[in-house]
Amino acid sequence: MRPFWLTLGCSLCLAIFATAGCGRKSTSQIRGEPSAAQSPSVSTPVQSPGSSASPSQAQSPQTSQRPALDLSRLENSVQPAVFWITVFDSSGKLLRTETAFFISGDGRFITTAHAIEDGINAVAKMADGRIHDVTGVLAASKKLDLAVLQADVKYVPFLTLNKNPNLATDGRIGVVGSGLAGTDGAPRDVTILTRQSDRLEIAGPISSNSIGSPSVSENGEVVGVVISAGEKTSVRPSNAVESFLGGIAADAKPRWPEIAQAAITPTPAPRPTPKPRLVYAPAPAFPSDVRSRPGGAWSGRFRLSFNARGNVTNVQVVQSTGNVALDQSALNTLRQWKSAPGQDWAATVPVTFQSR
Repeated sequence: MRPFWLTLGCSLCLAIFATAGCGRKSTSQIRGEPSAAQSPSVSTPVQSPGSSASPSQAQSPQTSQRPALDLSRLENSVQPAVFWITVFDSSGKLLRTETAFFISGDGRFITTAHAIEDGINAVAKMADGRIHDVTGVLAASKKLDLAVLQADVKYVPFLTLNKNPNLATDGRIGVVGSGLAGTDGAPRDVTILTRQSDRLEIAGPISSNSIGSPSVSENGEVVGVVISAGEKTSVRPSNAVESFLGGIAADAKPRWPEIAQAAITPTPAPRPTPKPRLVYAPAPAFPSDVRSRPGGAWSGRFRLSFNARGNVTNVQVVQSTGNVALDQSALNTLRQWKSAPGQDWAATVPVTFQSR
């Protein structure tokens, strides 16, 4: 057998020689004493239509000796700061309406945490017909069932928290709902049944429409928030509310929860397609029956097509070596080549037969 040299090359940076290769406006002030200019006006007491006949006016034997609250005064001084919050889901469907009340003139307000559950938007409906947009949530606690939100307002009447209320069993407090609730929102005179550090239970005809309402002292200061109604009406006392408010950062921004943003989940970027890679590329053999002179060389170029499984599907002669036997040897060997699976691709491979 004559000695020979065999070289191959590939257009995709393939180089083969003898062997082949290829390749909202938030502020730290969350409560405060209203100035004379800011305080809701107090008019001459006028008995509200619903309060004179309200069953809450009846005195039990335990409380008959205690002075009754001035419900007309509470209606005029407290109720302007109480409203309804109407909450919607991502499709615009109404989820629920609950009572809330302002605690600052710039629109910060309190309601229950369950009132805003699954909400992505809300509006504040005032008894005088005004409607304010709610820009978002500042804080929410499922454990306390309290939420603090922000409404887009210039100025609104607001209520002041009594940080250290002197609340005793059998003591009287008022519950004031929204004027939109009709008689259900009218001020009620109720009695404290039991007192715990983070909860009060009160006696009195309280409607479920009053959940989220402020419970107030005789001078209209907030001593708690109604969080449930029914056989046992529960109130979250103002000291617990004050502690909750204290946990809100001074620079907190109102926003709706992430799930309520209805944000579109970004489409993952397509994974880059791996570059074609040969895994089996034997060199064509020099046929033994081809006559050659020492140092002779025959070069040609062949086009290979691969499928996604890495098999050669077609081999074409782009440029003949000038020798039929050498061309056939190249074709037979190149059909055996394999590439890594991945995609269809093609390559032009230079092949050189050289004798020694």
